[in-house]
Amino acid sequence: MKVLHLNTVDTSGGAARSAGRVHRALLQADVESRMLVQVKSGDDPTVSGPESKPARGLGYVRPSLDRLALYRYPKKDEAYFHPAVIPFSGVLRKIRKIDPDVVNLHWITGGFLRIEDLMRIQKPVVWTMHDMWTFTGGCHYDETCGKYLSSCGSCPMLGSMKQKDLSARVFKRKKRAFSRMPDLTVVGTSQWLCETATQSTLLKGKPVINIPTPVDPQIFRPVEKTVARDMLGLPPDKRILLFGAKDALQDRRKGFSELCRALLQLASKNTDLAVFGAGQGDGAPDVNLHVHYLGNFHDELSLRIAYSAADVMVVPSLQENLSNIILESLACGTPVVAFRIGGNPDMIDHQSNGYLAVPFDPVDLARGIDWILEHADPGKLGENARQKVLESFTPSNVAAQYLRLYEKISAS
Repeated sequence: MKVLHLNTVDTSGGAARSAGRVHRALLQADVESRMLVQVKSGDDPTVSGPESKPARGLGYVRPSLDRLALYRYPKKDEAYFHPAVIPFSGVLRKIRKIDPDVVNLHWITGGFLRIEDLMRIQKPVVWTMHDMWTFTGGCHYDETCGKYLSSCGSCPMLGSMKQKDLSARVFKRKKRAFSRMPDLTVVGTSQWLCETATQSTLLKGKPVINIPTPVDPQIFRPVEKTVARDMLGLPPDKRILLFGAKDALQDRRKGFSELCRALLQLASKNTDLAVFGAGQGDGAPDVNLHVHYLGNFHDELSLRIAYSAADVMVVPSLQENLSNIILESLACGTPVVAFRIGGNPDMIDHQSNGYLAVPFDPVDLARGIDWILEHADPGKLGENARQKVLESFTPSNVAAQYLRLYEKISAS
């Protein structure tokens, strides 16, 4: 079985990390797996990127070119929106050269693949969705707009009042392409994303199955708390809440505003907040706690140390698929508090390895944080957290599910 994964980048961002984990899980299962990317930052020989210097430079430019159409919408939201309109990426030629049995798409926006190129892939296609972009008119999360249920247009993310706007055109292009892809199978990495995709207009009639993202419990495993705190310069005698994400304070979907309101309700004393993915000058409001800004982490060891240093990880996202941060924190034995939305219930067992708060109630979010901080047996919560990963999210478990899918669609 020869599998080729397509993802715009190899290392940066949650989707890239998720796609890479699926790829490496398959390699560990002795599957002939390769990854093709537009921008290659790592040194993995099983990942192929542009070979010449001009091609590598163009790989960095194509995302900006793909977003040129957005300049017509001065009131647009700053969240991700991709029209996938830039041609001549050379990806189809590379697919033909590699000649895989199955092509597994992941996050392919930013100029990597044009929508019209998808129907020209002459292989069975599996599309692993890491967000909602596959079935929307261009947004990666719809912020509860719900227009993907019928057709897009008058897009609130574009600040548009016109029905025939860019989102409507992207939606129409996807509908045409998907109608010409009889061998398309869609994977949702959370039950929520599967259910949402099944309800969408664009994926109506396409098979949609749930296979989670793996996390390696040998990479993400507990570090002794006092050692982890010493390495990060965190106080040994405080309770530590941890919050973090890419653009942690700027991306409103990540819920930092909701966290701040919850912290004002917190009953537990002697508590500090640690934040990664942001610096001290990023404009955080006063939360009545001492805040330790840990900066940006670029490696898994630093993340492992941060999770291990915390008493509780707080993930107050307003929309979320299957959060790598939640999986990684659980694998490190740190319980998680999050809202009961999206893929969070796939990972968090309420009052067993964390707390699922009422969306989007800051009082209940604070109650969940207090519940963990004041728990009579925090060690048991940590054991439950790691056990959840060992039972459902290991690379071998996920690779076996993908291999069964590949074999099924290759035989049909």
